[in-house]
Amino acid sequence: MTTTTLLRNILSVAAVLSAATCVCAQEKDDFNPVQTGTNSLNIAPDARGAAMGDIGAATDPDANSQYWNPSKYAFGYSNAEIAINYTPWLHKLVNDIFLADIAGYWKIGSGDNQALSASLRYFSLGEVTTSYPGDTQASQTLNPYEMSFDIGYSRKLSEKYSMGIVFRYIYSDLGFADSYAGDQSTGASAFSADISGYYTTYPIIGRNECQWSWGWNISNIGTKISYNHGDDPAFLPTNLRLGTTFTFPLADYHNLSFSLDANKLLVPTRPRLKDFESEDKTEIEAEREYARALEDWENMSPITGIFKSFSDAPGGFSEELKEITWSLGAEYAYNQQFFLRAGYFYQNAMKGNLQYLGMGAGFSLKPVRLDVSYMIATAQTSPLDQTLRFTLTFDMDGIKELLGKK
Repeated sequence: MTTTTLLRNILSVAAVLSAATCVCAQEKDDFNPVQTGTNSLNIAPDARGAAMGDIGAATDPDANSQYWNPSKYAFGYSNAEIAINYTPWLHKLVNDIFLADIAGYWKIGSGDNQALSASLRYFSLGEVTTSYPGDTQASQTLNPYEMSFDIGYSRKLSEKYSMGIVFRYIYSDLGFADSYAGDQSTGASAFSADISGYYTTYPIIGRNECQWSWGWNISNIGTKISYNHGDDPAFLPTNLRLGTTFTFPLADYHNLSFSLDANKLLVPTRPRLKDFESEDKTEIEAEREYARALEDWENMSPITGIFKSFSDAPGGFSEELKEITWSLGAEYAYNQQFFLRAGYFYQNAMKGNLQYLGMGAGFSLKPVRLDVSYMIATAQTSPLDQTLRFTLTFDMDGIKELLGKK
């Protein structure tokens, strides 16, 4: 294994799958997470969604809907919003890994039924210093990072339903050059697209007008991202998100919402040698079958992989179900100015063991809203425990009013 590949594997696992460091309830051989490149794309950027256990498919639209479900922008309450997000990541282990994100949307045209949106993500993997025994001159100081930029368009197709599409450029630079192995430092690029839908209705229950919304988003449908000059391609974290939110009034100015999201990576499972071993085969036969399956996996197109991802788990349908992650959350809002949130995220121990409680609060004083979230990991010894997120949102309509402009 080259040092470039080794560094990429270490950083990818540490960044997103670090909660799997203690899978005490499972045998080691059963641990079989779906493997992808640029795992930082799976990190929730904003405090609101994170506080509810990583939820956002069908919640009310806000500036950060680009990540959760961009079709919601067509139903945005303001003509334009911009959000700035910051997350110190794995701060229990290191103090220089972070995710910074800026996102926003702008309503366009007449009729208030379509919007343009954009976001920029930057995930810093901190500073890494490498050294070689007996050769202090060969040491390097690296600043690996991953970033993405995307633009989107959403439109109402009816009074209750909208759809959206996003185009994304992804760049991953691990910044590693190994003169001993002959490696050169090169970044890896990829392109992807998202497609999404959002439906909302206002049923009358008793004497109260409630809101019931449904949403879906298939994100990161695109090319593979190739490291080591194309010799080590990886699937993007193509993801299917489905969710629903129900909001009802408790009293004047008091609303309570409950949300449920389900996610599944649309990425084929990487073959393992143990899945081909049996009493009916010799060791050489098993290794040959494994080598063929691994070659097929490496050469598989991303679109083929999407369809393959529903039926290729070694454990069959029961293991496919274990690949689904679940989020359940609630949000209390007073006069759309003060917010309290809580939620829970669950991932099967066999597929990564990310399990945590989220909680947070928000305060809005037009034209600015501040949201904060806090994560409490329930999986043992998880380095994701005590993760904080901060979001600052600017309402452009409110800013215009403040400046006295119409």
